[in-house]
Amino acid sequence: MPVIESSVEIPVSAQIAFAVSQTTGTTRLLWDPFIASQSFLDGADEPARGVRTLTHHHWHLKMISQYVSFNPPTNVGMKMIEGPWFLENLAAGWRFVPVDGDPDRTVATWRYSFTCRPKWLAPIAETIGVRVLGRDIDKRISGFANGCSNPEVLATLER
Repeated sequence: MPVIESSVEIPVSAQIAFAVSQTTGTTRLLWDPFIASQSFLDGADEPARGVRTLTHHHWHLKMISQYVSFNPPTNVGMKMIEGPWFLENLAAGWRFVPVDGDPDRTVATWRYSFTCRPKWLAPIAETIGVRVLGRDIDKRISGFANGCSNPEVLATLER
């Protein structure tokens, strides 16, 4: 199972970093280059363990994910429930660690793990997936870092 990870140090506390990572709607679109839209399912209106989300990607792919962990301000994890035909499974998680000696700086790490199908194609598809998702996760964490300094994004956290 391939694992892809990207980290960035940002000049905000773990609490703020965690909150930015969980923004939705138009606020999420301000920093996340991956999604075209994202919404909660089943009547949920905020993230929590067990909550499902529907995400539409800019490439017209869609995925239903479920929170498997939700531990503010340290980590959050999700798994794919339904997704593109070529993904057997996909999991993603965030981890937020304050920089030693400076609680107003945080190292944010985003990790994907996945397997592809059909099994006969998986070795090739997963090699391609590592490259594609590697670029994707780097762009997303860069966008996230920008979101953590975007006054418009930060203003939504005060509501």
